[in-house]
Amino acid sequence: MNLDEFLYKLHYETDRVKPGDWVVNWDDAPLPYKLYQELPSVELPISPLFHFKEQKTSIPSLEDLGHFLKFTFGITQISQTLPVDDQTGEWTTYRRFAPSGGALYPSELYLYLKIEGLPHGIYHYDAAHHRLVALREGNFDSYLQRALGSRCDVSSAFGTVFLSVFFWKNFFKYHNFSYRLQGLDTGFVIGQLLETGRRLGFQCRVYYQFLDRAINHLLGISGQEESVYAILPLAVDPALAWIKEEKPEESITASSLSSELPPLSHCHYVRSREIRPYPVILKMNEACLLNSLTWKREKTEIPKPPRTERLSYDFYSVCEKRHSPGLDFYQKTVSKSTLTALLNEAFSASFHQNDVDVSDVSLYCYAYSVAGLPNGFYSYDESSHDLSLIEEGDFRTELQDGLLADTVNLAQVPLHFVIAGARDHNQADFGYRGHRIQHMEAGILSQHLLLAASALDLSGHPLLGFDVNTYDDLFKLKETKKTSLLFLPVGSSRPLPRLQGRL
Repeated sequence: MNLDEFLYKLHYETDRVKPGDWVVNWDDAPLPYKLYQELPSVELPISPLFHFKEQKTSIPSLEDLGHFLKFTFGITQISQTLPVDDQTGEWTTYRRFAPSGGALYPSELYLYLKIEGLPHGIYHYDAAHHRLVALREGNFDSYLQRALGSRCDVSSAFGTVFLSVFFWKNFFKYHNFSYRLQGLDTGFVIGQLLETGRRLGFQCRVYYQFLDRAINHLLGISGQEESVYAILPLAVDPALAWIKEEKPEESITASSLSSELPPLSHCHYVRSREIRPYPVILKMNEACLLNSLTWKREKTEIPKPPRTERLSYDFYSVCEKRHSPGLDFYQKTVSKSTLTALLNEAFSASFHQNDVDVSDVSLYCYAYSVAGLPNGFYSYDESSHDLSLIEEGDFRTELQDGLLADTVNLAQVPLHFVIAGARDHNQADFGYRGHRIQHMEAGILSQHLLLAASALDLSGHPLLGFDVNTYDDLFKLKETKKTSLLFLPVGSSRPLPRLQGRL
C-alpha cells in the first residue's frame, strides 16, 4: 500500500490498516518506559511542599527541573487490575498526568541541559525511577542550533526537551493504527509540558521542523525503533529570539552535521522478547524525515485569542483527578457560563508559538442540556470566543451510532467536542510530516481542554474509536475541507470504582 492510501485508510477505513488475525501478545508486552543500562544517573529531588512560581528570572534549580519532569511525564499513579471472568493474571498500568491510548505512552523524553549541579550534556528522563541518565557530555549549542535551521538562539536557553516516539511501545497492541496515536500522544505530552513550564516561569517554544537524523544521532537513538517528533527549547528570558526569520548563512545537511559527533551505542531494556516488524510505520517515518531545511512559506502570525480571565486552580490536584471516565459519565446540566469558562481557559492556555506558523486545528462541539444554549452542533471561533450554530436538534443517537465501540454512553454527556484539521493534513506545505504535526497540535489543544474540564469539576475522555466519515457529515466538516481528528466527550462523572491508597 502506498503512503497516501495508508493515510486514507488510517482515518476512514481503520479496520483495513491491520491484519484481521492480529493478536496482541500481552505476555510479551514492552515496558511503558525505556530503561538504559549501566550508565551514570542523577536522582531528581521532589518535595511535597513545592510551590509553583510563574515568574522566574534565574536558571532553574535541579529541584525545579525535577518537578517540571514529574508533572510533565513522570509516573504519577500505578493501577492494578485483579483477574475477572476468564482472565488468569493481574494487569498493572503506569499512568501519568497526560493521557495515552491504552496507557502505553509511546513517547520518550530527552533533554539537553545547562544548569548548575549537572554536567552539561544530553540526558534521558528515566520516568520509572525519576532520574536523569547521562548519554553524552558536552556543549552542543552550535550543533543543535544548526539542526534547527539556525532559527533559535540555543545558547540563551538553559535546556532543550526532545520528545521522541518509540514505535514498538504501542505498535504491539494497535499495529499500524498506532501511527495516529503516536502523534496525538506526543501532543498531549507537549500540552502538559507547556502548562507545567508556564507555571514554573519557563519560556517554551515548539519546533516541528529539524534535521531528524542529526537530532537522533545527537541523542544516540536508532531511527529503526525511535525518532524525535518535537523539540522544545526552554529559557527564562521572555524577550529571547526563539524563532528567527532570517535564512541561515550556510546550508547544512543532516548527514554532514551528524559526522561532527561520534555515534553512541548505549544498551537499553525493552522487555519484549520478540519485536515484530512494522515496515509501514518505518516507511511513513522515513517519508517525514528532513535532510535539509528550506523556507517555502511566508511567515504568518498566529492570532492570539482575546485576553480573558484565566481560571485559578491548584495545578497538582487538577492534574491528579483528571481521568477518562468511560461509562461513568452521568447526566447533569452544564451552565453556559461553565462552557464559556472551559473554552476560554482551554484556548488561552493552548496558545503557543511554533515554527509552522499556522493554527492547524479547530474546535467543534455538539451541546446537549447546556442551560441557555439550544441543543445542536456548533463551530467555535477562537479569535472572538464565539459559538456559531451549525444545526439544531437532538443527535445523541447518531453520535452514539458513530462510535466503533460503546466506550462511552453519549446520552449522559452534555458536551461532545471534535478537534478538526485540514482534510489533506497540510501535505502541500509540509509533505507527510504535516500529518504528524497536525495530530500533535490536536493533542496540545485536547490536553488543555482536559485540564480546563478538570478545573471545573468535569471529566473528558479522548477517543479515536469513531467513524470519521459519520462525524465529518454530522459536523458538516467536508464542506470546509476539514476532517475529524479526535473526539472528546466532556461532562460530569462518578468516581472510579476502585480502592485507592497513597504512599
